[in-house]
Amino acid sequence: MVRGMSLPRIPRDPENDYSREAAEARRDLVREQTGAELEHVGSYSFDPAVLPGNIENFIGVAQMPVGLAGPLLIDGEHAQGEFYVPMATTEGTLVASYSRGMKMVAEAGGVKTTIVDDRMQRAPAFIFDSAREAKEFNLWFSEHYDEIKAAAESTTSTGKLIEVERYHASRFLYTRFDYTTGDAAGQNMVSKATWAACEWIKAHYPPLMDYMLDAQLSTDKKHSQINTLKTRGKRVIAEVQIPSAILEKHMRVTSRQVFQARQISNQGAMLSGSTANTPHPANGIAAVFIATGQDEANVAESQAAIGYTELRGEDADYYYSITLPALIVATYGGGTALPTQSECLKVLGCDGPGKVNKLAEIIAATVLCGDLSLGSAVVADEWVEAHDELGRNR
Repeated sequence: MVRGMSLPRIPRDPENDYSREAAEARRDLVREQTGAELEHVGSYSFDPAVLPGNIENFIGVAQMPVGLAGPLLIDGEHAQGEFYVPMATTEGTLVASYSRGMKMVAEAGGVKTTIVDDRMQRAPAFIFDSAREAKEFNLWFSEHYDEIKAAAESTTSTGKLIEVERYHASRFLYTRFDYTTGDAAGQNMVSKATWAACEWIKAHYPPLMDYMLDAQLSTDKKHSQINTLKTRGKRVIAEVQIPSAILEKHMRVTSRQVFQARQISNQGAMLSGSTANTPHPANGIAAVFIATGQDEANVAESQAAIGYTELRGEDADYYYSITLPALIVATYGGGTALPTQSECLKVLGCDGPGKVNKLAEIIAATVLCGDLSLGSAVVADEWVEAHDELGRNR
């Protein structure tokens, strides 16, 4: 049986816990207690003073290699032109595969990207003694929506409440407060705003027994079908039409072969209950997220993808689109201001205000190119060979 705690407490400096000295004291503790020498973890180029709000008990960095994919040609509403895409990954072949897809797509005229929705949620449940009371509250809610909206928006200069979805179950009213959040991903912003709204409701509606600030209907950091339907973050569509000759030139497969493979894999995705019917959206999303300082846990929601394909015209040109219904990105706040992540945002031209939609379109276009490359490699029987040459199979 384990009794008590035998390891010493992690040292903290109450005067300045974000200093090289404080970090070194914690690394010394690790070395004394575990024997692990943190030589590389303790080697970093930036001042720990920039880290409050990002990390506690800082000891150093987990360095990941960053590769450059591209050029990526985009015809978007917000992203226009060619881009080099920084991707942080430890998976060999990944950057090469995405670059291959980008090269083919550029010759075909580039990726067309469109953002069709934008919203971030917090989802409180309001608790009553009976379903009838919850129904009466729902009517009151509609009558006082403007006051509730004002209470929520009083906490933020950029967040705007655009809708409150409401669903009855048992003696509860489940809600989804939908906001736009500017350049921030916005989870913390909408938590504070929704808390203010709930407190206003509690003060002005005495029959309310209690509320729970988030009752899982937002499915924060988890995939859900409601976010696929309703949107969480940015809803981005990327599409391309590739002449059959260009597809054969770059991928060594015909458009008809790839089209048939998509039909087979669509059925496989349906049988498995997969959150995506595309080859590997999480790979590209995670690699760009890590490079640019996004919240990596949001890959759970963001990787949901809807793929669609068709053959067009007499030459059977290959049309392919992906819809990312819950792409959660930011160019402000979180890890985006950290030195290396900020540099990668600058590579994309996505540093500074008003750039979050541009970043979303670049990520969606990147995912499309990676899906085309991997999907073609599977059909051409080059997938394992590529990993033997460049990846982990060596």
